[in-house]
Amino acid sequence: MESKNKPVAALINRDFTRVVESTVHSRGMPGLRTVVETIPCECSVLAEIEKGVSAVMDNLIAALTRPLTEEEKSPKPKEAEKLARIIFKGTLNEIDRFFYRRGWTDGLPVMPPTEEAVAEMLTGTDLPPDYLVAEIVPRNGKATVEKIAINAVMAGCLPTYMPVLIAAVQALTDLDTSFGVWGVSTGSWAPFWIINGPVRKDLHINSGSGTFSPGDRANAAIGRAMGLIIKNIGGIRKGVEDMGCLGNPGKYTLVMAENEEESPWEPLHVELGFNRGDSTIGVAFPNTYTQMQPYGTDDQSILRTLMYNLLPAVRGGYSLILPPAIARTLAASGWSKQDLRTFIAENGRAAAYELGSFWGQRAGGLYREKVPMIASDSVSLLRPELTRIIVAGGPGVFMGQLIGSWAIPTRKTLKKIELPKNWDTLVKKYRDMVPVYARY
Repeated sequence: MESKNKPVAALINRDFTRVVESTVHSRGMPGLRTVVETIPCECSVLAEIEKGVSAVMDNLIAALTRPLTEEEKSPKPKEAEKLARIIFKGTLNEIDRFFYRRGWTDGLPVMPPTEEAVAEMLTGTDLPPDYLVAEIVPRNGKATVEKIAINAVMAGCLPTYMPVLIAAVQALTDLDTSFGVWGVSTGSWAPFWIINGPVRKDLHINSGSGTFSPGDRANAAIGRAMGLIIKNIGGIRKGVEDMGCLGNPGKYTLVMAENEEESPWEPLHVELGFNRGDSTIGVAFPNTYTQMQPYGTDDQSILRTLMYNLLPAVRGGYSLILPPAIARTLAASGWSKQDLRTFIAENGRAAAYELGSFWGQRAGGLYREKVPMIASDSVSLLRPELTRIIVAGGPGVFMGQLIGSWAIPTRKTLKKIELPKNWDTLVKKYRDMVPVYARY
């Protein structure tokens, strides 16, 4: 429109002005006209919408009719700040304070990315430091191998994690992942990373007791490094680009390995077309995690638990985490993964009036269908193709649910982990990096 000398204005909510400013500057559009409105975010009350629109109509008309200025006709993007390679020198506390004040941390203390530490991290890959792995939205930041290594050092990673992080960046930026949506949404979607194959054992990635709990360096540092990469390279900052309404603790780290040794079924990566000997990392974006205790430990009690504990308000993708004991019980009774997916989809139902879409809600996940006109009619909450069955955890029977629009890893969001030539030497060097607890 502006190429035809016609003014254009963006109508924005007052609470989203920072993200608009960030987008405008990162795209080199300093002359973009905006009109700020005060309608509550995602409002469905017609009277409030009409009041808010009426309040800004004069400003909107003025913005659309005022002739373009010379700056608007030929906008000049702001030059990026040029930083020296060494940006700060000081004590550990001084460095941590400097990084935090610059907004480069996740709120926790970080390890200083010194030249020596980054060089050691780079021994975990055969790729050159300036190799461009991907560009990460919304900033379109260039995720070179060295920048990945810098954030890995800050997160407390070992060099053996580098192949995993490189593959994770590739998975994150695959168009099928839709990270440009989940990374900045008000819905607070957290990246869920699942690792399969032999690399799980090489890196001591926890797939047993306390899979999602803190205490395992690989699980904690890999997820944390990806969070820093998303923030520092991709340019997604809380309250600026990341507009998560409540936020999500899973954004610190939500990393697991599948307990392949104790699973009665083929692991996720084999199910999605990889060889069993391949190592892979996949990503999905749930925004809700819940646990269920089964009504009993026989297969029928387990199935009833799955049927009656789905959340009608959260439809779409569904990753079910089963502990080995529960998985073995189901498999011994003849249930395959596909059987379970079909059963849950057919029997996990709710009355139409329990769904937001019945009452006119238009926002929502990937699972859309015609809603019955009769409030008491039964509606399926899941689809088999949007359901994953994953085995993890230790002794016990509690089952986990990761739920949300895109809470499932897919074939395209799983990436093969490519190991460097010196892999065996690296693994041997860091083999003893496991916690050894004292006896009380």
